[in-house]
Amino acid sequence: MTNNHPALAIDPYYDGVPAYMTEVYDWAYVDPTWVRALDRNWVVRVLLFLNDQRLMRSYLNEIEPGMRVWQLAHVYGDLVTRAARKVGPSGVFHLTDVTPIQIEHGTRKLAGMEWTKVIRTDAAAFNHAEFVDYDLICSFFLLHEVPEEKKYEIVDHMLDKLPKGSKAVFVDYHNPARWQPIRYILKLVNHYLEPFADALWKNEIQHYARDASKFAWRKKTFFGGVYQCVVVEHKN
Repeated sequence: MTNNHPALAIDPYYDGVPAYMTEVYDWAYVDPTWVRALDRNWVVRVLLFLNDQRLMRSYLNEIEPGMRVWQLAHVYGDLVTRAARKVGPSGVFHLTDVTPIQIEHGTRKLAGMEWTKVIRTDAAAFNHAEFVDYDLICSFFLLHEVPEEKKYEIVDHMLDKLPKGSKAVFVDYHNPARWQPIRYILKLVNHYLEPFADALWKNEIQHYARDASKFAWRKKTFFGGVYQCVVVEHKN
């Protein structure tokens, strides 16, 4: 019997992208038309309720010139450019992401910075042994966007790859105070658009670490508990 339906060409922007990304976050992180529209500083500012700069600084302030830094995912706006510039040519800045369009945007932003490298990989499986030992590994608003099992994989992978004397930085959502009106807006957003985010309202980030007791966890919250920055280091 002849098949009269021609084979569908694989869209390069969707090739190898995890199912949860295409099913839940296609509009935000995969579809190139939407990504080009959303990748702007003012969009980040609105989405973070004007807290974008203080949250970015909570990560950027941990970077010192000459550091070797791995950032787990591309972030909209100018954050990756600022982080790479702060690292500077005496250091190393590696950016990873799993989607082709995010790799495209990250590569464009880091063009001309020879100390940077953009690598397509799953954050929970990146083997950087061929590169360097990192002084700082950062997950910036990534954990709330991945399924529960992937949260465990990412956190453990980050900590497994963390040398003594280095630090991991997590910037993400948190459980807002009950008096914070944004709490109730985010409940609706999470219900309709961010199905994996509620877990960070219920669990501390260290909950996802297999050997959490081996590390020191330093947490700071922002904007009535809406956001958090957690810095992790090996215990002495």
